Amino acid sequence: MGEHATWRHQGRGSNEEQPELQTEIAIVDDDPMVRGSLARLLKAFSYHVQTYESALEFLNSKPARAPDCLIVDQHMELMTGEELLHHLAHSGTRIPAIVLTGQNEPGTQERLQQAGAVKFLEKPVTPDQLLRAIELALSTRLLH
Repeated sequence: MGEHATWRHQGRGSNEEQPELQTEIAIVDDDPMVRGSLARLLKAFSYHVQTYESALEFLNSKPARAPDCLIVDQHMELMTGEELLHHLAHSGTRIPAIVLTGQNEPGTQERLQQAGAVKFLEKPVTPDQLLRAIELALSTRLLH
């Protein structure tokens, strides 16, 4: 945990290689099984992944650069996903966020969207659902 972005090198039609920063995804979930399975899935699709077991660990990590996308569980102890999104917004940090939940309560989706969530997904999430949500989140990042 607390890894920094890595560089991968790709040829650009000459002998010189240009560094390209990998897309950084942060996963914040208090369930180690969920964190691990999401991280394995995203790494298989060549995303650079950082995992955090709590919103506070994420906030205290101070990475070299903000992640390109945040995947966060709604129901965590000490600070919920919604509270994390509000904290980021109030601090001026804009990270496209996908919120996962196993308990969809009335009004939750609307509140999360107001807090800055790009997408709200109910667990269990299929790989297709998650990858489409990440594409959406990354496309919104380009607009800001």
